[in-house]
Amino acid sequence: MFPGNPLSFFKTGPDRPVLEEPTQIRRIYESKRLTIFLSLVFGYSMFYVCRLGFAVAKKPMLDEGILNAKEMGDIGSALFFTYAFGKLVNGFLADRSNIARIVATGLLGSAVIIILFGFTKVYFLFLVLWGINGWFQSMGAAPCGASISQWFSNRERGTRYGIWSTAHSMGEALSFYVTAALIAYFGWRWGLWSVGLFSALIALVMYHTLGDRPQTYGLPPIADYKNDHATDSSEAQTSVGRAQLEVLRNPYVWILGMSSVAMYIGRYGINSWGVLYLQEAKSYTLVTAGTVLTCAKVMETIGALSSGFISDFLFRSRRNVTTLLYGLIQVAGLIILFMASPVRGAGNQPMLLGRYGIWDLIGASCFGFGLGGMLVFIGGLIAIDICSKKASGAAMGVVGMFSYLGASLQEGVSGRLIEAGKMVVNGETVHDFTSAYLFWLGAAVIAVLLSCTLWNVKQKE
Repeated sequence: MFPGNPLSFFKTGPDRPVLEEPTQIRRIYESKRLTIFLSLVFGYSMFYVCRLGFAVAKKPMLDEGILNAKEMGDIGSALFFTYAFGKLVNGFLADRSNIARIVATGLLGSAVIIILFGFTKVYFLFLVLWGINGWFQSMGAAPCGASISQWFSNRERGTRYGIWSTAHSMGEALSFYVTAALIAYFGWRWGLWSVGLFSALIALVMYHTLGDRPQTYGLPPIADYKNDHATDSSEAQTSVGRAQLEVLRNPYVWILGMSSVAMYIGRYGINSWGVLYLQEAKSYTLVTAGTVLTCAKVMETIGALSSGFISDFLFRSRRNVTTLLYGLIQVAGLIILFMASPVRGAGNQPMLLGRYGIWDLIGASCFGFGLGGMLVFIGGLIAIDICSKKASGAAMGVVGMFSYLGASLQEGVSGRLIEAGKMVVNGETVHDFTSAYLFWLGAAVIAVLLSCTLWNVKQKE
C-alpha cells in the first residue's frame, strides 16, 4: 500500500485519457459530484465532534479536580497551535493530494486520539495528545476546500462552499447536544470514547465515498465540463507551484488572515468555553447549556447556507456587503448573550423562556447566524475567489493558519483570565468570566473592522 516513500500514499493519481462518450462523462461526473459533496459535508462535521468533546467535558473534569482552567487553556492552545501550522502545510499538500486518503486519515487519527484522551489522567499527556490531535484535525478543511474547487465551477462555488460550511455547525451542534447528553448520563470518559468510536467508523466510510481529482477518472476539468472558464487565459498555463507562490504574495490574503485571527478568538471563545460559561455564570445544567449552544449552531447552519446563496444570487458573487452584515449580527449576538440574565424557576434553575432567559437564546442564535456567514467569507471563500483555483488548498491553508493561531491565542489568554477570576461561593469554586468575555467581544469587533478593508477586492478571473 505504501510503495517507496510512505507519503506517496497521499499523492493524487495520474491523469487518465478523457472519456469520449458525453453521456458516460455526465453520468460519472454527476454521480461522483453528489457522493463527494455529501461526504465532504457530513464527514467534515465529525472533525468538529472530535475537536469539541473536550470543551463539553470541562465542567466534570474541573469538578473532579483533574485539571484547572489554566491547564485546560494550555491544552486547548496546543491543539490550535499544531492545527494552525498543520493547516498551512496540509493546505499546500492538498493541491497535490488524493483528497479521499488525506481527509479519511485525518479523521481516523483524530478519532484514535480522543479515545486515548478518555483514558488519560495526567496533564502532560493531555497536552501531548491534544497537540497531536491538532495535526490530524488540520487534514480536514483545506483538502475539503480543494476538493470543492476541483469538482465545482466558479458559478457554483459560493453556494456549494456555503452548504459545506454547515458541516462546522452540524458537528458543533452534535457535540453540544449529543456529546453533552452522553457525558451527563455516562460520564466524560464514556462520552469521549463513544465519540471516538463513531468517528472512526465514519472515517472508514469517507475513504470509500470521497474521491481524487476529476482527471484521475478520465473526466475533463470542471471548467470544461461546465463551460465556466476564467477570462484570464494565462490561468491554464500557470503551474501549481507558481499559483501557490502568488497566494503568499497576495496582500489581501494576509488581510483575510488577520481578520480571521480576530474572528476565531470570538468563535472559539464561545465554542471552547461557552458551555462552562453558561454553567457557571448563568447556572445552566450541562444538558441545558448544550441546548442553548445547539440552537446557536442550528442558526449558524442557516447563516452559512443563506450567505452563499445571498452573495451569489443577490450580489453577483460580491462578498463585501454580506460579510459586513453577518459580522454586525454576530457582534450584536455576543452583546445580547453577555447582557442577558436568566430568570430563575423551581430549583433555582434558569428558565429558558422566561422574561430574560429568552434573550440568552436570542443572543446565542444571533451570534451563531452571523458567525455562519463570516466563516464562509472570511474563513475561506474570499481567499478561494481571489486566488488561482490551482492553489485553493494553499489559499485556505494560509488563512487557516492565521485562524487557528487566533484560536490558540484565545485558549491561552482565556484560560488565564478565567483562572484569575476563580472564587469560592457558598463552598463551591466558580469563575468570573467578565474579562474573558470582553476579550472575545473585542476581537469580534476587530474582525468586522478588518473585513471592511476588503470592500473593493475582486475575484480572480
